[in-house]
Amino acid sequence: MSCVIADSRPESLTFLAAQHEDWIIQQAIALLEERVFKAGPLLGSPAAVRDYLRMKLVVEPNEVFAVVFLDSQHQVLAYEPLFKGTVDQTSAYPRVVVQRALALNASALIMAHQHPSGVTEPSTADRALTDRLQAALALVDIRVVDHFVIGKGTPYSFAESGLL
Repeated sequence: MSCVIADSRPESLTFLAAQHEDWIIQQAIALLEERVFKAGPLLGSPAAVRDYLRMKLVVEPNEVFAVVFLDSQHQVLAYEPLFKGTVDQTSAYPRVVVQRALALNASALIMAHQHPSGVTEPSTADRALTDRLQAALALVDIRVVDHFVIGKGTPYSFAESGLL
């Protein structure tokens, strides 16, 4: 009767451990590639963008300034409500928007905020903020595709109104 005894020499244990580590590394690389190259929803038309943003913002009781960060193919990398305010205003800071866009490696973005009053016409402050953000983002080659004001009825599009 013969008996097979596992090789317990330190060299063979080291080899098995290295093989196991290589397998773990390969699995980690596969997961990382899946996350990095995972395609988000494609917002291919102004109507799709409007619907997406209305779903996200229309229920908010206070003003929220949100950004949809996009890759070079305009697929969604992330939707993030960056600033929250009161019933009639919110403050948005270009530095924060630029930092987040760079962290996500965004190529473009769509800004949006809602007016709890329901009025979708942008204020003078909304227009000034859009200009400031567009200028700040242009310095780092990030394009502002649009800025929507969400309220009652059809959202207001800065791009469709010729303001971008």
